Order: sequence, then C-alpha cells, then structure tokens
Amino acid sequence: MAYFFVIIIVMTQKELIFKIRELRQIKPREDWVSLTKSQILGEESRNQSVASIFQLFFSLKPSYIGLAIVFIFFGAFGFAQSSLPGDLLYPVKKIVERSQAVFVSEKGKPQASIELANKRLEELTKIAETNQVKKIAPALEEYQASVAQVTKNLAKVTATTSDPLVIRELAESTQKLEKNKEKLEQTYGIAGLEIKEGSNPMKVLVEWLINDLEKRTLTEEQSLLFETAKKDYEAGDRFNESLEKLLFLSSPQE
Repeated sequence: MAYFFVIIIVMTQKELIFKIRELRQIKPREDWVSLTKSQILGEESRNQSVASIFQLFFSLKPSYIGLAIVFIFFGAFGFAQSSLPGDLLYPVKKIVERSQAVFVSEKGKPQASIELANKRLEELTKIAETNQVKKIAPALEEYQASVAQVTKNLAKVTATTSDPLVIRELAESTQKLEKNKEKLEQTYGIAGLEIKEGSNPMKVLVEWLINDLEKRTLTEEQSLLFETAKKDYEAGDRFNESLEKLLFLSSPQE
C-alpha cells in the first residue's frame, strides 16, 4: 500500500513539473503587456489606457465577457469622476450629474446648479494648472452652460418666492461663485469667463431685491444707498456692486 502511494506522489510531482514547464512557454499578449506597462510607468494618457481596456475586452473569451462588462461599467464611472472636458469619459460624468439632478427638489435646484458651476471652475483650474491648452475651449463652454442653468433656476425661484432669506442665501452663494471666477482669471489669466448677456445670475437677484426694497420704508441714509445700488444695476456691468449694497439694505438692521 505504501509503495502504491509513493507511485502516486511521484507521478503527481512529474505532472506538476511538466505543467510548470508548459507555463514557462506561455507569453503574455502584446496588448496586455502594453496596458500593464502604461499603468505602471504612466507612459500613456488615460484615454489611451481606456482604449486598450476595450481592446482587451473584445479579445476575451465569451465566458469572461459578462464579468468584464461589470468591471468596465464600474471602472468607467470611477474614471469619469476625475475626467475633464475633452476627455473620452467626460460625457459619462455629465450623465451621472444629470441622473443626480433628477432627485433634487425644485427648491434645491438653484443651489445645486451653483455648486455645479463651481465644479466647472474647478475643472478649468486643473486644466490651467496642467497647461492642457486644447481642453480650455470645451471647459469654457461647459462653464458658460452651467452659468446659464444657474440663471434659469434663479429666475424660477425669484418668480415664485417672497422669502428674503431664500434670496439672501442664493445671493451669497452666487457671490462666492463670482469670487472663484475672478480668482481663476487673476491667477491664470484665462479669458472667456465673462458671463454672456442674458445669463447673469446676479442680475436676476438684483432685480428681485430692488423690487422687494421698493416696498419697504427706508431711512434717508438707506434711500441714498438704494439709489446708488440702482445706478450700479442700470450701468449693466456692475451687478456685483449693486448686489452687495442691496444685501446690506435687506439684512436685519439693529
């Protein structure tokens, strides 16, 4: 019996050695080597890596395709979150943002759109920091589109609300957006961040505050400041200055 087990062990060892020798002769596919090398050394861009992944996908056996789809699906969404305008996966990022916006209430949409506009400025900052000149134009288009959406959402709120606190909170968020834009302009000298005519969110807020303050009783000093704020508004390019004065007048006075 012992002799029988020795024969089995010896045969098993011989088979194992044979299998190991077979494995030594196996060479990885060139596309797998290229993808692995790019991931380790960083020789290819993200777009090229993604393209290589899809090449590998189509070379898989049918039994592995289902599993690969799951990995690609979740991997694409992960990569998309850090993508920038002009990247291959940026449309995926936009789809995710739109799907999230569906769950935002009408009341919360103005604030959510302001936050999204700030994200567009963050993307522009990353592009400027890494000097990706080709991506500046599409990033500017995304920023302008986001500001237009902010204006649209603010117009809906100002047409339906009579709560000064709501307008004040939105005005303060809009001012922060303006400051972030100015910082980007001053730091990197990016042109094209000017808000297009008819898409200025501050204009919408200023008009609401003017209408609201006209219904109030103001002191002589407040009336003078109010007139100055209206002149800033009528100038057409001083909405920020007008907004600051109007917010001061609309705030609770001690």
